Amino acid sequence: MKVKTGVVVMKKVKLFCLPYAGASASVYLKWKTRLDRKIELIPLELAGRGRRHREPFYESAEDAIEDILKYFLDYLDESPFAILGHSMGSILAYELAQKVRLIRGREPVWMFVSGRYPPHIKKQQKIIHNLPIDEFKNEILKLGGTPLEVFENPILTDLFLPVLKADYKLIETYEYVCTNKKLNCGITVFNGKDDCITAGTDMKEWGLQTTNICKVYEFEGDHFFINCHDREITDVINSTLTDELLENQG
Repeated sequence: MKVKTGVVVMKKVKLFCLPYAGASASVYLKWKTRLDRKIELIPLELAGRGRRHREPFYESAEDAIEDILKYFLDYLDESPFAILGHSMGSILAYELAQKVRLIRGREPVWMFVSGRYPPHIKKQQKIIHNLPIDEFKNEILKLGGTPLEVFENPILTDLFLPVLKADYKLIETYEYVCTNKKLNCGITVFNGKDDCITAGTDMKEWGLQTTNICKVYEFEGDHFFINCHDREITDVINSTLTDELLENQG
């Protein structure tokens, strides 16, 4: 907290957001008008999409984290920061938090994970990234969130399908490495009640990854509930991070 000419000036919390499979960082831009003015939204773009569409896809989660870290560190200063991810982005958020602690000795004030069970849980799920194109499309459509019209349009299919395939390879080949070093930040978990990815999982087990508290919020909807509940989700983010600011800077 700084004091300037009698006015108390509080640092903003930087909120780094990581997208889900097939998505660009732009999926979070609609949150900008909903987030508290004390929160700075920083969507992190992944290689192979958005403004980085000419760059090659990642071969593994490890490659992704090494790349994301470079962009993350460009924004890192003395301000507090939080990390958020949905689905694939949740795993990247967790691994990024661990990496930053390892190399910089810093941790997020909070981590938000969504639409993904904790990394230490191994679930038997169908591997789809190496399926023939038509079978892969059908599996993606089952998850919801991708309009059928996308795959009926050859131009959109040519743009979208390679990104999805690469991202599913990343997440399906991801291997969790237990370091016995828990994070110290609080964790908030967002989950869809009808999400087939997290079905049958106790999402409170995310709490095993931290020495701090873990809160779980459930919403109506499938795997892409996050696109239908942006107001409720940003309300939780606002209250969580502004409370954390007051506690740390008060």
